[in-house]
Amino acid sequence: MEVSARAPLAMGINTSTAIALEERARQLNREFAGLSAQQILGRLLRGGIAGRVAVVSSFGAEAACLLKLVADKDPATPVVFLDTRKHFAETLQYVDDLMDQLGMTTLVRARPALARLALEDPDGTLNGRDSDRCCYLRKTLPMIGVLKNYDCVLTGRKRFQTDLRAEMDVVEVQESWLRVNPLAEWTREDVLDFLKAKGLLEHPLVSQGYASIGCEPCTAASDDPRAGRWAGTSKTECGIHITEDGRIVPVVRDEWE
Repeated sequence: MEVSARAPLAMGINTSTAIALEERARQLNREFAGLSAQQILGRLLRGGIAGRVAVVSSFGAEAACLLKLVADKDPATPVVFLDTRKHFAETLQYVDDLMDQLGMTTLVRARPALARLALEDPDGTLNGRDSDRCCYLRKTLPMIGVLKNYDCVLTGRKRFQTDLRAEMDVVEVQESWLRVNPLAEWTREDVLDFLKAKGLLEHPLVSQGYASIGCEPCTAASDDPRAGRWAGTSKTECGIHITEDGRIVPVVRDEWE
């Protein structure tokens, strides 16, 4: 089954709900301490301890690791793919090929609304003028519109990837849902070993020198997993957060993988 989805504006939550979410995150971090990624996923997907669960995937260079672990527990788990309308053709084909290999059955495509793009990025070059605004339109709004339907979102983020992620918790709060990073403690070697051991399909661009793969205009070949993203700038995360008064500000916690 494939579901298409487009995004409304980000929603706010009241103070009591936010406090409850923060406490739930702290509780789960205590419960998950010392557990493997497989054990964490087992509790979330089979134990029902966090409500409605989805996994977010960029279908990038390392995406197959988390998707394989999720598929082994429950192949019907919704897989949310952020289709920015700026992806490499190879990525779009990889989505179908990897879903088929893993036997996963539910793909949810989060896409920016064409009408909104026609107003703010009619010629498709906004990324070159204002990459933060482009990420907001093509990533933040579509993702929030989809993820608000879930209580818990799984990501493939890892502490080794950037300095900003080095101290992240396994369980975090994002908007009105919990965000869980079951692979937080994995190293680059863990990733490579797992991909090889499980015989997982490799993203076609990896063999061409891409260690990290995002939108085509903002991704360059590089051995460094993050240096190839927004090359020549200080930007390492795509996240844009919407404040209560409607302002848009960059944050360091909203890259999906």
